[in-house]
Amino acid sequence: MKSKRDLIVLLDFGAQYSQLIARRVRAEQVYCEIVPYNTPAAKIAAMSPKGIIFSGGPASVLDVGSPRCDEAIFDLGVPILGICYGMQLMAHMLHGKVEIPDEREYGQVEVEVKDEGQLLLGLKGRIKTWMSHTLQVSIPPQGFNILATTAHCDCAAFENRERRFYGLQFHPEVTHTPRGKEIFKNFLFYICGCSGDWQMKSYADEAIAAIRQQVGDKQVLLGLSGGVDSSVVATLLHKAVGDQLTAVFVNHGLMRKNEPEEIEAVFRPLLGEKLIMVDASERFLAKLAGVTDPETKRKIIGSEFIEVFAETARSLGRLDFLAQGTIYPDVVESSSATGTVIKSHHNVGGLPKDLPFCGIVEPLRLLFKDEVRELGTELGLPEHMVWRPPFPGPGLAIRIIGDITADKLLIVRESDAILREEIVASGLGREASQYFTVLTGLRSVGVMGDERSYDYTIAIRAVNTDDFMTADWLKIPYDILDKISRRIVNEVRHVNRVVYDITSKPPASIEWE
Repeated sequence: MKSKRDLIVLLDFGAQYSQLIARRVRAEQVYCEIVPYNTPAAKIAAMSPKGIIFSGGPASVLDVGSPRCDEAIFDLGVPILGICYGMQLMAHMLHGKVEIPDEREYGQVEVEVKDEGQLLLGLKGRIKTWMSHTLQVSIPPQGFNILATTAHCDCAAFENRERRFYGLQFHPEVTHTPRGKEIFKNFLFYICGCSGDWQMKSYADEAIAAIRQQVGDKQVLLGLSGGVDSSVVATLLHKAVGDQLTAVFVNHGLMRKNEPEEIEAVFRPLLGEKLIMVDASERFLAKLAGVTDPETKRKIIGSEFIEVFAETARSLGRLDFLAQGTIYPDVVESSSATGTVIKSHHNVGGLPKDLPFCGIVEPLRLLFKDEVRELGTELGLPEHMVWRPPFPGPGLAIRIIGDITADKLLIVRESDAILREEIVASGLGREASQYFTVLTGLRSVGVMGDERSYDYTIAIRAVNTDDFMTADWLKIPYDILDKISRRIVNEVRHVNRVVYDITSKPPASIEWE
């Protein structure tokens, strides 16, 4: 979806965290659109951007065949900011020198700002940054001034004020660079002259208009999970096309406690008979019997979901478009420019061949989770739906390590309900971006009622994050953890041990599988 307002174009060179850059830009109320690194300069010019950002990337600019942008981009007269690989590429293509340093830099690195220039205005002195590079600029191109250095990098930032070209070896988009926000503001407002007038209401209006243009007088089918993503899509679609929308909720038997009933209570008044509830729980459980590999679980659930969907669609008559709650992190983790797949998402990857639809409607594909919540609030969704903890498409199946049984589902469902109840009661519901329990495959010895037990271990996972691309584990107070643990052990059968996962993302993912 193209914005009519100020636009920053982000050229993606294959970095997993390119989306973080876009999110930081949008946080300043400036619209940012990600395009492939090899997008022709003429196409970028037609978008009329106020500025261009080159992302980082896993490649080496010294390798033959490494990603390159169209050289004509440098002649568009538009400010350009290169980050990490983006800085090295700018230097390389403009005839500077990039080399392998004697000392590489990974993690927190102190940068000394020697010349604020335009990009680092207000940052004179030493600042903490996040580095991750094996190459660096040793000699800047002609016309460039060095702005900052580190103990092992003589050119940690540079600029060509006349051409408005800028580069950073460090990553201002991550929270580990505390003053990264100031750098983005300098680039967006001081250098590019953006007005900062892009707001979620603007996105909602544009999304509704885009949906109406795409759908016309045709019918739309939505898979409604009850999570914030599909709930926002349902509300957005209903505002756009009204009773042209049919929403199908497929109960695969892998939902959280009382979730099917809650979903029907919220959406039946809005959609009426256009809300179709399908109970396929026994069917899914049979398909998953004996399956232990997490990726296989996801594929089975995704495939079976499509089958149920196809059967339902055929029974409903004419349905032209399929709507999905796909968001940016789904897309990023499913594939990258380098072909790496972290985990698959059954709502990503295009239109299934065996479904009778002529197109897909994905109005949230460019939004991060916090932006989706903001949009939900703008659309008037109930607060408890907007702030519902995220729930993956495969449901509790990926929160059970090993094979899935009805008994194991009961254990993780009941323990999760206790965790959610206590998190909300403690006032941590907004602070915790995601929280859930995992039934680990570990069984251990315990003592319950003066008798030996040999039962399961439940793991608690709770994180806070702005974008779901990186996340820190949530520091739940000990007394609350104690209460949660006691309740789970006392109230959930076949559990004798509770542990807390204190791993951030990266290196871990948010989910366990």
